[in-house]
Amino acid sequence: MLISEECMQNNTAISELIEAGKWVSQKGWVPATGGNFSARTSTGFVVTASGQDKGALMPEHFLQLNHLGERVAGAIKPSAETQLHLSLYQLIPDAQYVLHTHSVAATVLSNIIQRHQLELTGYEMQKALSGITSHLESLAIPIFDNDQDIDRLSLLVSDHHLHSPIKHAVLIRGHGLYAVGRNIDEVRRHLEALEFLFSCELESLKITGTAL
Repeated sequence: MLISEECMQNNTAISELIEAGKWVSQKGWVPATGGNFSARTSTGFVVTASGQDKGALMPEHFLQLNHLGERVAGAIKPSAETQLHLSLYQLIPDAQYVLHTHSVAATVLSNIIQRHQLELTGYEMQKALSGITSHLESLAIPIFDNDQDIDRLSLLVSDHHLHSPIKHAVLIRGHGLYAVGRNIDEVRRHLEALEFLFSCELESLKITGTAL
């Protein structure tokens, strides 16, 4: 039986997300089945189902959605945060992957920062993010208040993007990070670089006691 090009692309994206899940889990960034992953494909999207251990994902733990976000394959429950993934893809045309994690650093920093963005500057690691060419540049990651109403949260993200385009990631307060990338390598690089930067900021806060 011949496998269609679209099916092969979906299978490749799922395989890449499975491997990413093992790596992210080993880092300790998706405890207790937390987090969710997705990819944009030629037929729509693939996204992890709810309640799955991200370090032990299998092909059956993914749903396939069409371009409208409607389920076309996969009988298990989708993540409640699928709509936020779809909104990020709509806002950022180049985005092909979204990795959502729940690290300690991202969760704590987003909770204690009173402003609506985390501002980073002076770190060489900033240059790991696409478009950043100097440690002297200012990198701002927007922070949104957590909301169980994902549609409402997605609208807030969309409204923010109108005046301050989202490029690399968003933080949800007390919840975690959504990193985006144009391919699996880029989104993994963005995620790792941001988690490193968040850890540096958290350690700095511990040492200096400076309010953020």
